[in-house]
Parts: sequence; structure tokens; C-alpha cells
Amino acid sequence: MIDEDLAAAFNSRVKVDLNNVKKMTPAQLDRVKVYGSQAENLLANRDFVQFIHHFKFEVAEAIGGVSGHTEEDNGRRIALSNHLAGIDSFIATLQRAVYYRNRVVSQQQKELDPNP
Repeated sequence: MIDEDLAAAFNSRVKVDLNNVKKMTPAQLDRVKVYGSQAENLLANRDFVQFIHHFKFEVAEAIGGVSGHTEEDNGRRIALSNHLAGIDSFIATLQRAVYYRNRVVSQQQKELDPNP
């Protein structure tokens, strides 16, 4: 079920090429900074981080609970491992957004400060 808000969020996602930050418009730079700040707020939220870690521990326990070596057991192990990889990829996406924001901010500061 895709609603208009979800489609708008997808269409307004931030795409960054750090090699071309100087060519980005001020609106694009502002979006990168806002997106990075939102990601940093999530990473700094203790409750959010706690739930992420609880999920990872539950999945790891489930992987450990698969004791057989049948095709079905192996498939379950692979599926659970993909869950772990997915959550790690999500966290890496948040960290990358913060990194991009920091790069944009530091490059803007360099432009404003002629004497580093």
C-alpha cells in the first residue's frame, strides 16, 4: 500500500555525488544537510538504537537455533542472515547520510574561510 506521502518521500530522496558538491544548488546542499541531520538524530536516539540491537540479537539467536542441515534449514539460515545484512545496510545508509552532511558542511566552511 503506497500512499502519496511515501511516493513523495521516495521521489525527494537525496542523491549525492561528493565529487560534484561544488556544482550542487543551494537547495540540494540544504537537503543533504537536513537529511544528514535526520539520520544523525536517529543514530543518536538511544531507544532507536536499543531496538535495532534487540532485533539483531533476536535474529542472531534464531540463526543459532537452526540446528539442522537440510535444504529447508539452510534456506532459513540464509534468510535470517539476509535480515542481519539488511539492518546493517540500513545503519550504513544512516551513517553515510551523516558523512555526506559533514562533508558538505566542511566544504562550505572552507569556501567561507579563505585562511584555513
